[in-house]
Amino acid sequence: MVFADISESTSLYQKLGDAAARNIVNACITLISGTLARFDGRLVKTIGDEVMCVFPSADLAVLAASDMQAQVAASRPGNYPVTIHVGLHYGPVLVEDGDVFGDTVNVAAYLAAVAAAEQILTTEATEQCLSAALKSCVRPIFHTVLKGAVEESTVFQVLWRTDTIDLTDVNLHTSKIIPGDMGSLLVTFDEERLRVDQWRTGITIGRSKDCDLVVSDNFASRRHLTIKLVRTHFYLFDHSINGTFVSLESGEEVHVLRRELLLDGSGQFCVGRSRIERPPEMITFSRDRRSMYRI
Repeated sequence: MVFADISESTSLYQKLGDAAARNIVNACITLISGTLARFDGRLVKTIGDEVMCVFPSADLAVLAASDMQAQVAASRPGNYPVTIHVGLHYGPVLVEDGDVFGDTVNVAAYLAAVAAAEQILTTEATEQCLSAALKSCVRPIFHTVLKGAVEESTVFQVLWRTDTIDLTDVNLHTSKIIPGDMGSLLVTFDEERLRVDQWRTGITIGRSKDCDLVVSDNFASRRHLTIKLVRTHFYLFDHSINGTFVSLESGEEVHVLRRELLLDGSGQFCVGRSRIERPPEMITFSRDRRSMYRI
C-alpha cells in the first residue's frame, strides 16, 4: 500500500492561485500515476493532492515509490519545483468495489503524513519482506507505535537517491520516538458534526455562509477560525476581531486571538465571547482515538 502526497500544496495555492496550482498538482498526479504500470501497480484513487495505490509485493512498492520520487525530482511537473513525500506498508487489505480498507491502509497513510519532503518511510514489517538487494536500500531512523500495535516498531527510510553525499547521518545512540496515529478530531455544533482527519484536513467556522460550520452570533467574525490537521496534531487558528475562548479539560479557559492553539483531548469553545458571558452558541471538540486515516 503506497500513499504519495505533494508537499506544501497549501502554500502552492496561496502563492500561485487556484488555477495555476491546480494545473501543477494535476501534472504531478499524472506523473506519479504514470509510474504504476511499470511496477504492476493499481491506482485506487486520488484524494486532493494525494495518490493512493497498491502493489503485489513489497519490492515492487519500494521500487515504485523510489521511481515516483526520481521522476518528480527530475521533471518539475507543471514547470514548478514540486516535491512529494511517500508512506508505504506491506500487508493484507480488504478490497471492496475497487477501494481498499484496513490497518495496512491506515499505517501507510500515517507514514505519508509524517514523512518529510522527498522522503519515503516504511515499516519494519515491510523491510522484513524485502529481497536482499532492496534491504540494502533502507535504513532505520525512528521508532513509533503503529495503529493496531501495542509495542514500538521501527520506521525505515527508503534511500531512493543514487547520490548519498547530502544524506543526513542517523544517530543510533538516541531513542527517537515519533508521534503515533492519534485519531481524528470531532467538532460538534448543535446537530451538526464534522470530522477533521487525513481526508478532510481543515474546516472553517464563522458567520459567512460558505464556512463549514456557520454561526449566527454577531460577536463572531465572518471567517472566525479554522481547525487544521498538521501532520498528527490538530490546531485551532483564530482569524477574528474578538478572539476565540477555548475551555480545556482542566477547566481553564484560554483566549486565542490571532494565534493558534493545540487541541488535544476534549473541550468547548465560544466564538467572540467568554463562557462567563453565557454565549448563545457553544461548539465542542473531542479526539476520536480511532485511526484518523480510517475510511
